[in-house]
Amino acid sequence: MTEEIAWYVELTVKTGQLANFLSLTGEMVAATRAEKGVLSYQRFVTEDGQSVHLYEKYVDADAAVSHLRRFVESFGERFASMVERRRFTVFGVPNVELRTMLVPYRAIFLEPLGSFAYWSG
Repeated sequence: MTEEIAWYVELTVKTGQLANFLSLTGEMVAATRAEKGVLSYQRFVTEDGQSVHLYEKYVDADAAVSHLRRFVESFGERFASMVERRRFTVFGVPNVELRTMLVPYRAIFLEPLGSFAYWSG
């Protein structure tokens, strides 16, 4: 079984905040690019600019914890002022520390189905 952790987050952009959120996203992408253990860090927006979908993937729970700590410290307040989280789905088996960090975000945790030899690319 892989140790990778991924999440998918749906956000609603608050009225008048899309340009600010785009700017913040640029800062977040630049900061995250320097982190070790980040396999994927992507953002997608609906045509109307009201909904942003995030996909992130980490080599393991420790890398995800490290990322979240930096996120909260550097971007958390500004991020929360611009968007509302609609859904936060976690894929993989988080350690206790990561699970504890994600519970306040109302995360839903999905573990691998069965003990098959899954892979990711």
